[in-house]
Parts: sequence; C-alpha cells; structure tokens
Amino acid sequence: LKVMGDMNIMAHLVTDRVDVCTWGNTKPYRVRILNTLNQNFDYFYVKKADASRIYGLELEHLLAPSRIEFMCDRETVVEQHVSGLPARVFMEHYLKDSRLDEVRLAKEFVKFNERCLLRLLGDMHAGNFVVDITPDFDETVYSMRAIDFDQQSYEGRCHVYMPQYYKVNNPLVFLSMRCMSEETYRQYRNEERTLMGNRARAEGDRLSALLDCMCEDELAPRSNLCLLYTSDAADDL
Repeated sequence: LKVMGDMNIMAHLVTDRVDVCTWGNTKPYRVRILNTLNQNFDYFYVKKADASRIYGLELEHLLAPSRIEFMCDRETVVEQHVSGLPARVFMEHYLKDSRLDEVRLAKEFVKFNERCLLRLLGDMHAGNFVVDITPDFDETVYSMRAIDFDQQSYEGRCHVYMPQYYKVNNPLVFLSMRCMSEETYRQYRNEERTLMGNRARAEGDRLSALLDCMCEDELAPRSNLCLLYTSDAADDL
C-alpha cells in the first residue's frame, strides 16, 4: 500500500499485533505493522469491501484536503489509519482547554460540514470523524477528517449528510453558533465550495471516470433519490 508492492524494502517489517474492532458495524481488524529497525509502526484497517465504502474512499481521496490511501481486492479493503483524536474524545476533553482557538475550530467544523454535504457522505456523528491538531508558530490549526465511508450516496434525507444535525455533535455546533455570524458562516461555506471545485478540476479525468462508474451503479433505492431531490434542504446541494 505504501511502497507500491516493492517487497525488497519490506524485509524488516513484521505484523506486530492484530486487534478486532468490535465497535465497527463490520468488526474490522486493526493491524499494527512494526519496523524492526527503529521500532516505528503504522496501523492499517482490514474491512469488508462494499460499493458505498469504495466510492466513499475514492471521493475522499479526490475531494478532501488530505489524501487517504487504500487498496481493494475482491471482498476486502485495506485502509491506512487516519491520525487524529476521535471527535467524541476531543469534545469531552479539549473544548474547555484555555488554549483552544474557538474561532478556527468553528471555521473547520463549518467547512467539514460543507464537504460532507456536497459529496453526500452521511453518518458523520462524533464516532466517525477525527480532529487533528497542528500547532503553528502563532496559532493552532485544526482539521477534521472522516474515518468511515460506508454511508456514501445512500440516504434520502439531506440532514443525514450534515454533521451539524447530529445531537452528539452539539458541542461543536453550539461553539460555532457562538463564534460566528451568519455572514461569516456563509463566507466559510463558499470558501470550501471553491476549494472543492479546485480539487475537482485538478482531478478531472479520475473524478469523471469515477462518477461515470457510479452512474452505472444503483447506489440507493430510487425512493431515496426522489426524497433527496424534493427535500427542503436540497437547495443546499
């Protein structure tokens, strides 16, 4: 996955541990690969493959700010570990930190919410995305990344694709409401749409091929499609 199959530079890598993740709906395996030369390690997840997850991973790789590496073989998909604090843990332990940059965190939540809506990635409750914290020389940068992609382009209700409507995400929602005006909210939404448009143009050929494949597939019941099209929130798409 990381060296394009070059086995010559993998002799010092060993499978150090395999965990069963009982909280996942498909109970995936989490595999730790250890570098015996320096004791550094990486985590990878082995999951059951399905069309929604593969489409979701592809769209994440093409349209999100950060790439995600994965490979699929018949009924198995292997994903790299996405670094960051689980959003639930972040909200429980970090929102009251005196060093928290609330405005920048609120901005990132708005942009993450917009990314999920525009690409129709659903079920982004606090257990399905992480918060990555990067200290900079005069500020702290926050990024939010999805870690589960099996609800790609399926649900018929627009609100399912918007993390702001999950009650478990309310601490982030209330913080965002407190930190920004309606005008600022619209500014960040439009900014993220522009950035996604730039990424889509940069990956035009690959994205077009993916969307052509998705058009030939039945992603969801037609009733879900009709409900999504007639939803009150469909104007947001």
